[in-house]
Amino acid sequence: MAAASAAVDELSRNFTYWALGAGNGSLSGAWYRRNQIHLLGVLLAILGNLVMSISLNIQKYSHVQLAHQEHPRPYFKSMLWWAGAALMAVGETGNFAAYGFAPITLIAPLGCISVTGSAIISVMFLKENLRASDLLGMTLAFAGTYLLVNFAPNRSQSISARTVQYYFVGWQFLIYVILEILIFCTLLYFHKRKGMKHMVILLTLVALLASLTVISVKAVSGMITFSVTDKMQLTYPIFYIMFIIMIASCVFQVKFLNQATKLYGTTMVVPVNHIFFTTSAIIAGIIFYQEFLGAAFLTVFIYIFGCFLSFLGVLLVTRNREKEHLPQSYIDFGNIPGKQMLDKIQPDSNGLSYGTLPDGSDSTKSQSGEKKEV
Repeated sequence: MAAASAAVDELSRNFTYWALGAGNGSLSGAWYRRNQIHLLGVLLAILGNLVMSISLNIQKYSHVQLAHQEHPRPYFKSMLWWAGAALMAVGETGNFAAYGFAPITLIAPLGCISVTGSAIISVMFLKENLRASDLLGMTLAFAGTYLLVNFAPNRSQSISARTVQYYFVGWQFLIYVILEILIFCTLLYFHKRKGMKHMVILLTLVALLASLTVISVKAVSGMITFSVTDKMQLTYPIFYIMFIIMIASCVFQVKFLNQATKLYGTTMVVPVNHIFFTTSAIIAGIIFYQEFLGAAFLTVFIYIFGCFLSFLGVLLVTRNREKEHLPQSYIDFGNIPGKQMLDKIQPDSNGLSYGTLPDGSDSTKSQSGEKKEV
């Protein structure tokens, strides 16, 4: 009962904050400042993800334009593609800055906005089909985002170099890193030595690296923010250690993600990677930064339910999206006047040729007989 009443009190405070604004005198000054900082992080993450979804569609549009040219140029010579790449950098910068103002458990799940926003933009500007599953998926994703923003942990902490050092040598993180290294090495052994290239193995490797990425990104971003607002933190060695971890984990993360994309395609990889990445980031935030410390059970339950809704929304939006544009599995010449079509040319999976023609020995013999008569 105490946990339920605490969650209800938190919900009522959040509702008051959103509905009446932060100027209400009944709200404490510390709570108001904390939510202002978190709100800034949420806005940066939302804008960053929207900008990234715009950049992806601009790059997609540039590829479509180049494909329709008689003599297509390389994509890196297209100004439109570079404009999309520049917007991608702006969006990633917004996401990076967001980790300096809000908890990982609040920022990481907002990646669903990039997927749903990309679907909306592709329908509006690239004239792709809007399906019923898209509408349902967007609704679920937005509902999950609302729950995440309202029930994410409100624990505020200044990320200084000393704070990062304290968490870095904590027993919770040391046990977590040892387990993660063991799992990573085991999966890497099966992937490299045994040749297992299953999507789950590749994306689990990406997720394990992503947990280190979000920890280091928040540490670097938080120390930069602390340096700007309070005291210089860039002289501490822990800043450069976290910076190296951030760069290295990002590089290897992209490597495994590209392998998964080449083998299974973006339609399958994007939703599964979003789920794995978000789950790994949330666990990392809970263990390293202890973001759910003191949270009520009902609050945690509603937060997990919000994550489930956003995951389900991403799955519905990306489901079978590329399959709609696949060509037919056969070649149909249609009806040719004066000729009788025996069958469609069907691809032969067992042969070396693309397809097999129907047996036309009788027609060949009749044609040779006509030639002799002439």
